[in-house]
Amino acid sequence: MFDVLIIGGGVSGISCALILGSAKNKPFATDKKIGIITHQKASSLQDAIFYNAYGVPSGKLGSELLSESKEHLAKDYPHVIQISDEKVSKIEGNYNDFIITTNKNTYKAKIVVISIGAGNPFTIEGLDDYIIPHQKIVPEKNRIQLKNIDHKVAEGIYVTGTLAGWRSQLAIASGSGAAVATDILTLWNNGNHTQVHDSIRK
Repeated sequence: MFDVLIIGGGVSGISCALILGSAKNKPFATDKKIGIITHQKASSLQDAIFYNAYGVPSGKLGSELLSESKEHLAKDYPHVIQISDEKVSKIEGNYNDFIITTNKNTYKAKIVVISIGAGNPFTIEGLDDYIIPHQKIVPEKNRIQLKNIDHKVAEGIYVTGTLAGWRSQLAIASGSGAAVATDILTLWNNGNHTQVHDSIRK
């Protein structure tokens, strides 16, 4: 049973995993089992090149960021379980007892974070009731989002990035994933607002 399972290994999904992973020494997070399904073939980063993203070297390829971010997560937070080469087809159940079915396995999770793109058709069964046209992408592109309030779709289900209704910008997607992670950390910390910052100061 995962305490949280993130679906999608793009910018927002990996950002969420990095923040959750960085809380490993906090008393409320030490025993939490965190996983991420890193399927990313449909990521818009595959064709991207960056000149205007904060902290990213000019000319950086999105395809490089995809692989480097997974390496970063594995190196700094190896306790976050990366599940590769699997694609989610179905989510069912309720908060604290979700069943996530992929093309290869079935997983259980207390919380699910959906971090895939806004492509249409949406291929994960079980979330159809939450699908609406994307509110910040031109209608001609036929993109969708999941209905949510501040990233929360339903109890125990969160959505990040473009699928949460945000525009497709690296900084926005990264911030969206981080926002969901801090909300989950706050939940684990009995509702006490929580964020994780590392510092060089003693």
